[in-house]
Amino acid sequence: MVGYYDRTGEVKAFDEMKIGVKGLIDSGIKQIPRIFHHPHHATVTNPKPSPSTLKIPTIDLGGGVFESTTVVTRESVIAEVRDAVVKFGFFQVINHGIPVDVMEKMKDGIRGFHEQDLEVKKTFYSRDITKKVYSQAANWRDTLTTVMAPDVPQVEDLPAICREIMLEYSKRMMKLGELIFELLSEALGLKPNHLKELGCAKSLSLLSHYYPPCPEPDRTFGISSHTDISFITILLQDKIGGLQVLHDGYWIDVPPNPEALIVNLGDLLQLITNDKFVSVEHRVLANRGEEPRISTASFFMHTIPNEQRYGPIKELLSEQNPPKYRDTTTTEMARHYLARGLDGTSPLLHFRI
Repeated sequence: MVGYYDRTGEVKAFDEMKIGVKGLIDSGIKQIPRIFHHPHHATVTNPKPSPSTLKIPTIDLGGGVFESTTVVTRESVIAEVRDAVVKFGFFQVINHGIPVDVMEKMKDGIRGFHEQDLEVKKTFYSRDITKKVYSQAANWRDTLTTVMAPDVPQVEDLPAICREIMLEYSKRMMKLGELIFELLSEALGLKPNHLKELGCAKSLSLLSHYYPPCPEPDRTFGISSHTDISFITILLQDKIGGLQVLHDGYWIDVPPNPEALIVNLGDLLQLITNDKFVSVEHRVLANRGEEPRISTASFFMHTIPNEQRYGPIKELLSEQNPPKYRDTTTTEMARHYLARGLDGTSPLLHFRI
């Protein structure tokens, strides 16, 4: 048949090669395969260019030490967090307690993993796209996925080239995550430990992305528009950038800051806060540069399967604010999320009462 396109066959063929996007670049391609083409309406053209003055907030955490004599007080930080999540759903943090050299070592380690010989990294290959995107355009990136908590992985279960820094970074990230959940709890008018006691801070997965240069960046995305399924996500990005956040119809660029980490709210947090806090669409543009882009997203959400049930927090409900979502498990939400893929719509619609 003229014009017939066996998308499923091409997706399977690419995935079974296990060379990843980097392997395509290494082969010298000048055009990206059709499975990476996004529909014309989803190209990177922005109908409403973002004003240069529109930026997500940056919050100084003061190293996590809040005293009455310090310039950065806990009350002032909570107020800034509340304002940021209500207006944007995203914010950057500086003086967050993770040293810059640790963040740089993490980026170097992830780059090292993705750029080593294919045979060495095949054991940890985690770009299995066939389960998710039979009918959707694939994204121009490779990903190393590792579960770091609640059970710390055995050393041999992590790539040798980056295992030490992954363990150190994750330990520090868990501590930062606990602080962020305390601040969010207080921003909701709850006790500091409320979200932690719900188990929001006990599980951590790292998605370490490698975005090779793209020969046709206007045809695809690094990651297409989506919301995160997590309670929160904390992102480490490199100097190249490419992250955009949707705000009032504008795609806002999030410029790289070597000292900052980016925090965004996820769908699970929106569900349990009954829309008091809302997760926000974001995307990553395909890499137009000559160097690869590196990022690591720290997802605070339970590993799967997990049957702990979550619903709107009772302390936030009233006759005027009844529950908007039914109770669910992270397993059910994740299955629904994976079945529909990244299509720019919130999976929470499925769970509304």
